[in-house]
Amino acid sequence: MAATTEADSNRKQLIVSREEMQKIFNQFDANKDGKISLTELATVLKSMGSSYKEEELVRVMEDLDTDKDGFISLSEFETICRTSSGAAGEAELREAFDLYDQDKNGLISAEELNLVLNRLGIKCSVDGCVAMIKPVDADGDGNVNFEEFRSMMTTSLKPGPAP
Repeated sequence: MAATTEADSNRKQLIVSREEMQKIFNQFDANKDGKISLTELATVLKSMGSSYKEEELVRVMEDLDTDKDGFISLSEFETICRTSSGAAGEAELREAFDLYDQDKNGLISAEELNLVLNRLGIKCSVDGCVAMIKPVDADGDGNVNFEEFRSMMTTSLKPGPAP
């Protein structure tokens, strides 16, 4: 029974709080108008090492902008961050994984996690990132591979009951 409690505790640590989600959203929302434009999306993704072509960015924006107003609202951002299913979800997970896997070796190290979080304005030490990785590092190599990343994202980011 203790193992289940520890696993539940670790899972809770990985669930992104509304405040953390707002911080990440704010990093995208450069002009602070409460919505993410195509230009803002492109700027942040480029700063994270992504090299989307303009037509790919337009497609991503169209997919995320569920109310079709030309912008991504906080609620749309939260929805896409908390859901993934089927082939589209797999592709989105791979893209997210690749943003963290800066050296493209198929693993997310604590240093890479630290770099990306700092670029997003989330201050965290490398030691803090090591601690974040530990609960999801199923093979114990000190890194997160894609399977571990997928497992974490698909089990931990599903919406839970309201507090």
